[in-house]
Amino acid sequence: MSTEANPDTTAIEIPDAELFRDAGRLKEKVVIITGAANGIGKETAVKMASYGQVPSVNLEMGIVTHLAKLVIGDRDLPGAEQVVEEIRNAGGKATCIKCDVTVFDHIVALYELAMKTYGGVDVVIPNAGVNEVDRLGDLRFDENGKPKGPQWRTIQINLVGVFNTLHLAQHYLLKNSGDLKAVVLLGSIASWIAIPGAPQYSASKHGVLGLMRSLHPIYEKFGIRIAAIHPFFADTGIIPLPAKIFLTGIPLVPVPRIAGAITYAATNPNPATSGCAYLLTDNGPVFKVPKEEFKLGVYGMIDTRKNALLKAAGGILAFRKIVTSTPVLALLIAGVSWVLYGRYGKQLGF
Repeated sequence: MSTEANPDTTAIEIPDAELFRDAGRLKEKVVIITGAANGIGKETAVKMASYGQVPSVNLEMGIVTHLAKLVIGDRDLPGAEQVVEEIRNAGGKATCIKCDVTVFDHIVALYELAMKTYGGVDVVIPNAGVNEVDRLGDLRFDENGKPKGPQWRTIQINLVGVFNTLHLAQHYLLKNSGDLKAVVLLGSIASWIAIPGAPQYSASKHGVLGLMRSLHPIYEKFGIRIAAIHPFFADTGIIPLPAKIFLTGIPLVPVPRIAGAITYAATNPNPATSGCAYLLTDNGPVFKVPKEEFKLGVYGMIDTRKNALLKAAGGILAFRKIVTSTPVLALLIAGVSWVLYGRYGKQLGF
């Protein structure tokens, strides 16, 4: 089945059968992934390392084709080691290290482990994330009755941790000369809509989407593809029990499908897919939102204004370049400006 546009939206449906279509590109590639001791990260690591559809005839013949070499960073080292053992027992390749994404030196060690063990980095997936840890406005007081400062743990892990990981990504990705260089970020449906009672989580996931959009034009120049995955609630450990009870009866997003969306975003060879967002709004299919569709409604108004300002700024810069390269013209313009200021300045209120 081929991808097709949904008539009710500008998004493009990606059938499950296509999510691992290009997974063969991961063969012998090195994937760094944080937060893969459980949940979405674990599922993605296992899929990428051991069970890709490369090609589909191999599955029909009962042949498992082993793909990527996984480098896992997680605060839960025992959990990460279990994932590595599972991958290796299936014949795949993986290693791990204890990693707190809020500590930059831990991120450096993660990349260096990839270089030392497998000689390169091809795909980076900053997956580590938490739910709302400290509620905004819930004050704590010291022994003198003064309010204590907030810790912003959710912001630190979900956003600063991603920044830490990406601060090194371009440097290491450009060390390889292969045809696959990709970054896949983990956003959320909270990247698009606010979740009442979870301001830190909502802000952090809005930030992930903004980060992806900001980096796309920069990465594009270096042949690095970037995308962001935005699932609705999935049945993982990140959802607290009260929320799961509240969501009873509401279809959650299957974790394997999220892993498929991550794989699809990482391996799609079409450069035009860089800068796209992928939505998983329920237990239905994955929807791709092309970057061009971020320019509708209010976004469209802002984009039009931005382009007009950039065009004006371009004219100013061109004028400035001409003036600075021609001293005589600069003096002439300065003289005329001075005369006009002397004659009309007071009338204009200068």
